[in-house]
Amino acid sequence: MTTATAGPITNSLTAGRLPRGAVWALLLGSWVLLGVVFLLIQLGGGTKEFNLIGALFLGTVLFDILIYVVSLLIEGARKAIDRLVTSLVATAFVVAVLPLVSLIYTVALKGLPRMVLPSFFTESMRNILGPGGGALHAVIGTVEVTAFAALISVPIGLLTAIYLVEYGTGILARTITFLVDVMTGIPSIVAGLFAFALFALLTGDPGFRSGFGGSVALSVLMIPVVVRSSEEMLKLVPNELREAAYALGVPKWLTILKIVIPTSLAGITTGVTLAIARVIGETAPLLIVAGYTASMNYNLFNDRMMTLPVFSYLQYAMQSPNAADSLDRAWAAALTLILIVMALNLIARLVARIFSPKLSR
Repeated sequence: MTTATAGPITNSLTAGRLPRGAVWALLLGSWVLLGVVFLLIQLGGGTKEFNLIGALFLGTVLFDILIYVVSLLIEGARKAIDRLVTSLVATAFVVAVLPLVSLIYTVALKGLPRMVLPSFFTESMRNILGPGGGALHAVIGTVEVTAFAALISVPIGLLTAIYLVEYGTGILARTITFLVDVMTGIPSIVAGLFAFALFALLTGDPGFRSGFGGSVALSVLMIPVVVRSSEEMLKLVPNELREAAYALGVPKWLTILKIVIPTSLAGITTGVTLAIARVIGETAPLLIVAGYTASMNYNLFNDRMMTLPVFSYLQYAMQSPNAADSLDRAWAAALTLILIVMALNLIARLVARIFSPKLSR
């Protein structure tokens, strides 16, 4: 009588695993393979430039397919589905990031050669019809107009947020909240028309143009953003801190000044920075009320003032006889705007790190 010997028992949940680093190898291999395909297409005359973004995107899609097939053959259906879902989530992240990467790559590629020339930040466009010239007048105008807009918007927005959180009740608070919501959706060109009509009526000059008018137009767009962001940050302050101050006999205004605002200062700073980044690239309102000029103008309250977004738009829309010079200046101005916004965000993060509440036991 013979007895059958049982084979080794295997656990289907752990039997077979991909080698360490196989996932990254498949991803890099997919990118390289699609990169080679796009390079061959470029060399064959199908396109003029190498499509890096397309290669990364299609390579990631190919990776999703490969990781599922390879995992299905080696690890089984359960693990293959898990890896497929994980790769799809990563693909969604890549799809969300690719437009930003493409934007920065394109602007840097086209704008950096012109921006690194010293003349771009030391000269204006006065008497320049061809090559040369710079955007000094636009940089100065952008800094002055945006800084004054922030000077108008931050106190109004912060005080409004304090009222809504600490004092606001009844119909007045609901009305302010409704108006802030309405202002959030106002098109930027409407803000420019409002500022232009306001100053044209006040001065009696139908051709009114000034940088101060541009600051007022931008402040209309900034205030609702500052109100909303500051309001949310103030709501995050624990009520226990307020109650502890009240229990010690501290008046409400001093509690807000010494407890509530310092606790939420990091978030408020971030919100203000977002508001500035929201308006610093606006073109339509500044084109209407601030106008444009090829000369330097340091006076915010007198005559037309050039800004970077308007400068970039005009260099593209009103090109010189040699279009390449105008396009180079337009791309360089766009890159300068991006760098300014990045610098603002870095400053906001630094301020948030310094002024955030220090938690210790």
